[in-house]
Amino acid sequence: MILPKDRDPRFITIRRGGTLTDSDHQLLALWAATCVEHVLHLFESAQPSDLRPRQAIAQARAWARGEIRMSQSRAAGGHAMAAARELSGAARYAAYAAGQAAVVAHVAAHELGAAAYAIKAARAAAPEGEGESSGRLECRWQRDQLPDAIRELVLDDQRLRNDICWSVFDC
Repeated sequence: MILPKDRDPRFITIRRGGTLTDSDHQLLALWAATCVEHVLHLFESAQPSDLRPRQAIAQARAWARGEIRMSQSRAAGGHAMAAARELSGAARYAAYAAGQAAVVAHVAAHELGAAAYAIKAARAAAPEGEGESSGRLECRWQRDQLPDAIRELVLDDQRLRNDICWSVFDC
């Protein structure tokens, strides 16, 4: 479970009664896609012919550019998560990360799901005994990619939801 029981209005768009602007929603989707692209090779090395996670990232980016509808990005996210089901370890987490990134178009708060699963993928791919340090490195790398406009929002969200996101944001 990566979503809180009570939705944070900062991750609900203004037109739905929250405070999230469309431009910040798009930045959240783009940041999530960037986080996933960094670990996508972990899936692709295990399943080189399965394009669903890569397509999910492309759909998240296309949604952020206004080229497709939210439902198309959300559907691609579901397909990426389906690609994860038969797998384990780093490949599985990378596919889940891609799915989470694509569904940010539907629910902005999935941005942490994409980042958290990407960190879990980095941990799982690390040599024995180096998982925690690899996860911290990935977390710091992700934070370096945050656009200024959403930086404090995401960092606060990480603090608030770290416990339900496997404590991967302790970096």
